[in-house]
Amino acid sequence: KLRRAHVVLFGLGGVGGYVAEALARAGVGALTLVDDDRVAESNLNRQIIALTTTVGQPKTRAAAQRVLAINPACRVVEKELFYTPETADQVPLEGADYVVDAVDTVTAKLEIIARAKAAGVPVISCMGTGNKLHPELLRLSVLEKTEGCPLARVMRRECRARGLKNIPVVYSPEAPLAPAVPPAEEGPGPQRGGAPRRQTPGSVSFVPGAAGLILAGKVVRDITGME
Repeated sequence: KLRRAHVVLFGLGGVGGYVAEALARAGVGALTLVDDDRVAESNLNRQIIALTTTVGQPKTRAAAQRVLAINPACRVVEKELFYTPETADQVPLEGADYVVDAVDTVTAKLEIIARAKAAGVPVISCMGTGNKLHPELLRLSVLEKTEGCPLARVMRRECRARGLKNIPVVYSPEAPLAPAVPPAEEGPGPQRGGAPRRQTPGSVSFVPGAAGLILAGKVVRDITGME
């Protein structure tokens, strides 16, 4: 069943890279990898595809090469694009066995979920893992039962407005921490161009990866009927 399965994975960052890794090692036969980003030096602290030798590469290429090094028989399709309602037609979901949402923009997450449900394909979504330090608090649930996650709160509201229900998710109820601001950056001063400063979420090596492994475990159990 796994060898015949096709999984479409959106997002190859701290969460999605571990999903790809686990699915490849579990023997999933076909993976479509969707991401528009390139590996950056700042990714080295948490992303399994981020190595000093892959910095600068498209994440789809780095992930595909890693998957094929694990399982050369895996059929990998690279889709280097930023997923939006306008580009969604470039990634058809019909015929897939599972869809995994590991992206971090609400617009893309909503589009992925809506299109997967319209295509009749099971979908699972990851909520926020930034600014958190406790992987043991991660939970596998449905979106309607989440708590304590700011991203999940927004997704609950938006999915309810669109009639999207019973969406499996991985989330953490851990209260997000506020990253420390270096002294030179303290104060509410505007960014370049007068826009307010937007604080970058802090992230560590063990929370996003743990979330990715939980997502992959759910996918494998469902495909094989072990759930």
